[in-house]
Amino acid sequence: MSTTAQTVNVLCIKWGKKYGPDYVNKLHAMVQRNLTLPFRFVCLTDDAEGIDASIEVKDIPKVGFQDFDERQPWSFGHGWLKVTSFADPLYDLSGPTLFIDLDVVIVDNINCFFEPEGEFFVIKEWDKSDATGNTSVYRYTIGAHSDLIELLKNHKERELAKVRNEQEFVTQNLAAQGKLQYWPEGWCVSFKRHCLPKGIMNWFKPATIPTGAKIVAFHGKPNPPDAIAGISGKWYRRVLPVQWVKEMWQ
Repeated sequence: MSTTAQTVNVLCIKWGKKYGPDYVNKLHAMVQRNLTLPFRFVCLTDDAEGIDASIEVKDIPKVGFQDFDERQPWSFGHGWLKVTSFADPLYDLSGPTLFIDLDVVIVDNINCFFEPEGEFFVIKEWDKSDATGNTSVYRYTIGAHSDLIELLKNHKERELAKVRNEQEFVTQNLAAQGKLQYWPEGWCVSFKRHCLPKGIMNWFKPATIPTGAKIVAFHGKPNPPDAIAGISGKWYRRVLPVQWVKEMWQ
């Protein structure tokens, strides 16, 4: 993908109270430090309070099949709100777009995520042997996959019965269309799976950054503040305080 003179987009979504505005602000700061291409950083949200004024904030698109109750805009789980990133049009956005979840730490330059040729790049789900991707980090072109929105609008119950979550829906459908590709192994890693020492060693050694990693995903528990404080969130997992998370998640 040629990005010589093209402005790229970095997109995130914040809905509800699970993550505060500090997650958006920190993600923006990490992108600023680690992306040297010209870019727009856009947050789709239901609540812009506390988000830095330098960040572009737009409402989560109402694409026609959500239950837009003020308390619960999507009845089958807020993770599905990511599908609104495929809206066409999506405000005035166009071109190559990197979606990044809020619960990540960027640990190296991410220009490389805009380089591979392909229609949809995503993390290969670490614990799945099928085509499923992990949508913590994915790249696509604005407007290219609006058919997924139409599929949910027209066949919501049928499609939900096939999958457990949004990432299975997105990646399995795109795989069937021959449009799915995965990031090179090691670019995106799991904090729990790849950074923590194995077994009893996590009682004695803190988490480390695997060689070649660009983005560390904190899916589930712990999240970045927990890792900084040395809180695992699970009785069976020990996490010592992690200095590099403290230094980079800001």
